[in-house]
Amino acid sequence: MNFEEYSKQAYSTAQYPNKGHNLVYPAIKLAGEAGETADKIGKHWRNEHGKHIFSAMSAASYTGAQKLELVKELGDVLWYINALAIELGVELESIAQANIEKLAGRAERGTILSSGDNR
Repeated sequence: MNFEEYSKQAYSTAQYPNKGHNLVYPAIKLAGEAGETADKIGKHWRNEHGKHIFSAMSAASYTGAQKLELVKELGDVLWYINALAIELGVELESIAQANIEKLAGRAERGTILSSGDNR
């Protein structure tokens, strides 16, 4: 599946107020889904690694079922990114390409580890 196929199929399931003219709903829901994803990771980290506050945690500490739950959450995040992109009139592929170009420019300038939007 490519971005265009995903985008069409996913958006065909969209049901929210003023669909096609509503940036607010998918933006707020995107934040919520990203928060749910982070919350699942945070709880796992607390339960498995929290005794060592600075310990890192890799995906190797997850069971198959736990990974599947994260995949579901990431799917929800992707769904709302797609809805927001459609509301903006931008294709997912264009967003991905622009992001790669931005990151390549930062790598070229040595600013990957810096802070700020325009570096």
